[in-house]
Amino acid sequence: MNVGKSVFYAWKARPAKVITAEELHLYRRAKALFKASRNSRGSRELAKKLNEEGIKVTRHRVRMVMKKLGLKATQRVAYKVTTKRKHSDRIADNLLNQQFNPVGMNQVWAGDVTYLKTGEGWMYLAIVMDLYSRRIVGWAIDKRMTTSLISRAMIKAYNLRQPTRGLVFHSDRGSQYTSKAFAKLLKGYGVRASMGDVGACWDNAVVERFFGSLKHDWLFKVNQPTRAHMKQDVTAYMKYYNQDRLHSTNGDLSPVDYEKLAN
Repeated sequence: MNVGKSVFYAWKARPAKVITAEELHLYRRAKALFKASRNSRGSRELAKKLNEEGIKVTRHRVRMVMKKLGLKATQRVAYKVTTKRKHSDRIADNLLNQQFNPVGMNQVWAGDVTYLKTGEGWMYLAIVMDLYSRRIVGWAIDKRMTTSLISRAMIKAYNLRQPTRGLVFHSDRGSQYTSKAFAKLLKGYGVRASMGDVGACWDNAVVERFFGSLKHDWLFKVNQPTRAHMKQDVTAYMKYYNQDRLHSTNGDLSPVDYEKLAN
């Protein structure tokens, strides 16, 4: 091993480093929280979660712990738009104008559709997000990207929240959102439609970031062999995202906890 005898005996005589119970607890919780996020939590969010549990630790120390334990967060890539407008359908005005922070719940919702690849073929996920808390209040998944898909997501959101009339729902100009059937659904609920400008991906940036997190922090970390498995995994992420994932916009609270403070 190319090691001299004196070096070996010096190493052997050196006292072993004693790890305190507190430090061992920190290591265990850091690994557990990192694993629960599917290796997506960086040092900033991991430090916040540990402090939330009562483990007082700085971000610098968490960074050192992550390095020691080999915990390395993976970075996501850009989200790509999937929907296109049918030019004969009516376009709603952009009521949002990139104002993504309403002052209360059920004032502004946003939605979009994204594609998900499985071993059996493609699936499509439609979501409805309350921009106040970033909570996903409605979603639907299917193997076809139809108006029925986005309508089911909206129906779930409406039944869960029961918003008053005048709520704004913001989307892109995809054919599903500009369809007469969806416009009729919104009108029946007393929801005002708002649509982003052509080619302006930042007009629905919050939803796009959600899809990036869903895919690159969660779904791409494991094999997705079947559509049934994908649906189950998306369900698991919705629970994690709404109840456990911290948001800087929410003062480092999960969407559910942030809404509790408002009640």
